[in-house]
Amino acid sequence: MTMIITHPTTQAGTAGKPGSQFTGTAYPYVTMAATDGVTINTVDFTPGARTHWHHHENGQILQVLAGRGLIQSAGGPVEVLRAGDTVWIPPGETHWHGAAPDSFMVHTAISLGATSWAQPVPDADYLDPEAGTNA
Repeated sequence: MTMIITHPTTQAGTAGKPGSQFTGTAYPYVTMAATDGVTINTVDFTPGARTHWHHHENGQILQVLAGRGLIQSAGGPVEVLRAGDTVWIPPGETHWHGAAPDSFMVHTAISLGATSWAQPVPDADYLDPEAGTNA
């Protein structure tokens, strides 16, 4: 038996493909394909990469594994995420998440039910000066 190393750039994901729901370079790969309405993905975000606005039918759990990121719910402030943080996003709450402008971030996303995607997060919203107050 020989050791096998699989790098994020070779994982099946949406990075760089038409219809990608990310701004910037992100390497999403399925950790567990949809099973009973639950999908688990691990995503490696490069600095500045982020999801588009979206929401989940039955909510989402994010576990930040490495780096520093940002998250925002519609109408709320941009919040800073760090390795070790766990986030619960309630059903139907529109939000985005991704890496900070100067850091990578890796998270595992546990999505419950269908995901509904919307528009990209404009740079002006992503680079909200208020985000620095939460660092």
